[in-house]
Amino acid sequence: MEKYSITYNEKVIEFELHRKKVKNINLNIKPDMTIMISANEKVPIDFILNFVKEKAPWVLKNVDYFKDVQPERRRKIEFVSGESIKYLGKQYRLKIVESNEEYVKYFRGYIYIYVKDKSNEKRKEQLFDKWLRKKANLVFNECLNKVYPIIEKYNVKKPEIMIRTMKARWGSCVEDKNIILLNFELIKAPKYCIEYVILHELIHFLHRNHNSKFYNFISVLMPDWKNRKEILDEDVVRDL
Repeated sequence: MEKYSITYNEKVIEFELHRKKVKNINLNIKPDMTIMISANEKVPIDFILNFVKEKAPWVLKNVDYFKDVQPERRRKIEFVSGESIKYLGKQYRLKIVESNEEYVKYFRGYIYIYVKDKSNEKRKEQLFDKWLRKKANLVFNECLNKVYPIIEKYNVKKPEIMIRTMKARWGSCVEDKNIILLNFELIKAPKYCIEYVILHELIHFLHRNHNSKFYNFISVLMPDWKNRKEILDEDVVRDL
């Protein structure tokens, strides 16, 4: 892998070049905004640089699109007993328990973190983050499985879910990769709000823009979507 760059309209476009046994030059932009080019060993570098220049308007447009879904640091949690945490629309209190076995569970209004050393802040954070991400992956996919049949008959292919901590959106669809990006912070919301976000993004595979067709369609498939969105925007956002 080699790194190169070109300049277009005073903007620098950096990309990674991977030499592979491929017939064509392939350009790919990852959700983290990494630009990758794959090309055969026989293709001259000057030809590849010109190819990227020709594609520069499209590249810059898509890089701007992914900027809104880049990770942003979450509110810092104090991993001490009594700390308040929102999970699936409910408030829970943390309980830190010293134990030979390390794991996390929630029960009757509390989230318990069992850890060998109660003073090890990094380890408590690692245990909690691993547990929460596992729950988010499970819950988000459960919600997708519940909502997808509503739109399946419109020839929308079932997408893959990827989880990010995003600063400006609850979700985003990456149409050409058949991926829905969901904000990690959604795990704080009730499941019916998560279902709304997923349906919203599924509809974008049919209607790219937020026009009248989009809103008419979501109103037919989920008549109470405005109430679900209001809970997200007013209740959950307050806790971010």
